[in-house]
Amino acid sequence: MPAADRLAIRYSKRTLRQLITLGFLVVGVLVAVGVELKAQPAPGEAALVLAADQNLGDAMRAGDRSAARKLLALQFTFVGENGAVHQRHQFLGELKNASYAAPTDAKAAVYGTVAIVTATRKAAPGGDVFMLHMWAKQKGAWRILTMQDVGIDPSPETANEPDVPGVNAASYECKNPCQTIPYRVRSPAEQEVINTFQTLSRAAADRDATEWGKHVADEFMHYRSDRAPISKSGRMAVIEEQKVHKIPAILSTIQTMRLWVFGDGAAMITTDGTGETSEPLLHTARIWVKRNGQWLMAISARTFIK
Repeated sequence: MPAADRLAIRYSKRTLRQLITLGFLVVGVLVAVGVELKAQPAPGEAALVLAADQNLGDAMRAGDRSAARKLLALQFTFVGENGAVHQRHQFLGELKNASYAAPTDAKAAVYGTVAIVTATRKAAPGGDVFMLHMWAKQKGAWRILTMQDVGIDPSPETANEPDVPGVNAASYECKNPCQTIPYRVRSPAEQEVINTFQTLSRAAADRDATEWGKHVADEFMHYRSDRAPISKSGRMAVIEEQKVHKIPAILSTIQTMRLWVFGDGAAMITTDGTGETSEPLLHTARIWVKRNGQWLMAISARTFIK
């Protein structure tokens, strides 16, 4: 075979190998992009959640049980600003006799197949009420898991007041929720969320702000009855202050818990406290999101049972 022909064949084989390698690289990039896109919420999901929330609000104000029923998950509960809990059938039964003011500044955040809508409204006797609506995508449609109202105090100085005042700090030991929680885990994903919750609880009890911050999303906000909302950085500052001034961090005991994990999002609802004067009962709703393989608390809302 002439030298020129052998050279042409060698270059042809090299070109073929380069094209094959390039093809694999392109496929790899496309697969990686596809995985990344799949991991992100579909475009417009936040708008869909807001629309569903608006439809529910319209149905509530019109007393339309049929329209409202279609948007409620079977596990739905409503917690009023006074802490009273209304199960799904109670909520629908009282719909025509209730009065619901329209919220302002409604915003949606989507965490995979879990989403929240937050807003504020004016309470009947005056004051502001923070509204947390927790949604989950079930069978391709958004259904609301819970609605929780929290009567808030806008005064900044109230943000740092303790949730559990009056506990004998000298004898306090965080067993529940730091060591044990009265909940029967149903899946490995639930166990991951529980483990993170207990790690976060121990960090708070130990007044370790750095460790606590590792398990909380940057956008985290905490809402409590008769308190001002507090951010992640604000909460970390409180933990630091407790450590510097040797102030014990007292955590409410968990009485009951409900937990749902939907992909990379989770919704947690608990009843906390003992009902005694030193540890009043309250309802707490939390949303968790899994980012880079780690569960983070994204929001919490606590309503005292008055």
